[in-house]
Amino acid sequence: MSETTATPAGAPTGGPAAPAQWDSAPAPVPSHAWRALIVLLIGMFMALLDTTIVNVALPTIRDNVNASGTPAGEDVLSWIISGYALAFGIALIPAGRIGDRIGHKWVFFTGLALFTVASLACGLAQSDTQLIIARVVQGLAGGIFVPAVTAYIQLLFPPRSRGRAFAIMGAVIGVSSALGPILGGLIIQGFGDQNGWRLVFGVNLPIGVVALVAAIVLLPGAAASGIDRTRSSGGVDWVGLVLLTGGLVALLVPLIEGENQGWPLWTYLVLALGVLLLVLFGVWEVLYSRRGRSPLVPPKLFTHPAFTGGTILALVYFAAFTSIFFTIALFWQAGLGHTALESGLVATPFAVGSIIGSSQSNRLANRLGRTVLLIGTSLLTVGLLAVWVILLRVAPTDLSNWDLLAPLFIAGVGNGLFIAPNAQFIVATVDRAEAGAASGVISTVQRIGSAIGIAVIGSVLFSVADLGTVRSKADLATHFANGSTAALGVSVAFSVLALLLVFALPKRVSQWG
Repeated sequence: MSETTATPAGAPTGGPAAPAQWDSAPAPVPSHAWRALIVLLIGMFMALLDTTIVNVALPTIRDNVNASGTPAGEDVLSWIISGYALAFGIALIPAGRIGDRIGHKWVFFTGLALFTVASLACGLAQSDTQLIIARVVQGLAGGIFVPAVTAYIQLLFPPRSRGRAFAIMGAVIGVSSALGPILGGLIIQGFGDQNGWRLVFGVNLPIGVVALVAAIVLLPGAAASGIDRTRSSGGVDWVGLVLLTGGLVALLVPLIEGENQGWPLWTYLVLALGVLLLVLFGVWEVLYSRRGRSPLVPPKLFTHPAFTGGTILALVYFAAFTSIFFTIALFWQAGLGHTALESGLVATPFAVGSIIGSSQSNRLANRLGRTVLLIGTSLLTVGLLAVWVILLRVAPTDLSNWDLLAPLFIAGVGNGLFIAPNAQFIVATVDRAEAGAASGVISTVQRIGSAIGIAVIGSVLFSVADLGTVRSKADLATHFANGSTAALGVSVAFSVLALLLVFALPKRVSQWG
């Protein structure tokens, strides 16, 4: 899955309030900053590779994860993706705050070490329950070390050079996202279903070990990276974190388990509990802020109506685009009987389109302003709508990857145009002094959107597919086609809503300041 990078607090946005140093010659970048960036991007590469590589392994995991030989339930597949995304998102803000207080080096190291160990645990899992737990820990670990990447870029690079560093990070994000499905398919193709899905997680082990050694040697500590611990903000809002986590988990459990359990009474009660906990979270954040403390999500951010709309946009957009690969991977492999490699190749046009779109997004955002986001969401919507129509009109047995190549490429270009400038425009809706907190909230909401999107899409897919009534291979393809078509219809609805929400953002980033 892709990350977004907000414009750092204090970075130039083209407005008249830009500091004088932007007009001076760019300060030289110290060599140790580039060495540190290499280490940080190895970690970023691993976290994002793991997001996309797992999608093509889902059908294989379903059939082979339990040592007893019994297939895993459909809800397990949703938990593998949603549990990872939710844990990742919840860890982002507290990890960033802790890094500000004690230094980002050892927070990065700890998160990366835990991520590597959790990857090993995923590969060794003997049951679906063990795998889900390991994936949640893996997501939590990713959320711990990823904030250090952007924090170090802000600390180590002079303002005029940060854009280049963030551009390199964007390229790594694009390459890792594109490489994941293909690499996952190659591994499963080469090592078979029984061992291939385990080695998909095992890829992280050598990368993680190299990154951990390099982090010890090359990452500067708190003093060397310019962190002033005496000026760091107060402690982490643990009560807020517990309420937010409890509320989101209470919403996610019924969405994932409801269809599998037949929507008994407890699912509705837990949904109500989730809403109540989120309301209590909002009340607590207001009270905590009034005490002069630093809340997990500063309530004053939502006094800006455009920021509220932009936050909803981030949630809806990520629910739309991250869920399509869950749908396509299951349909292509479990429904149509294609290999993991063929499934990975189907997703490649989207990844290539995203790289192309990302490479042009900054230039177009400077020229077109918010229009680039409208173009991006429009292309995503058109591409997803075309895929939906193809699934609706073409018989499952007649489908080939060539049918989806053009629409997924168009959707990918739109995604690339949207992802990079998205956070910059949302951050532009708040005061400059609130930019850091706004950026953290946006990153968290993106991950929560991914988790909710997978939960909703998975529930729709398996509900409509009704796999319990399948009687033959041809019947299986038809049932999966029906479920996938319905699921993609929901993704299209999410993308249309995201398109409308773009109008909540400012027309140009330059009005921030």
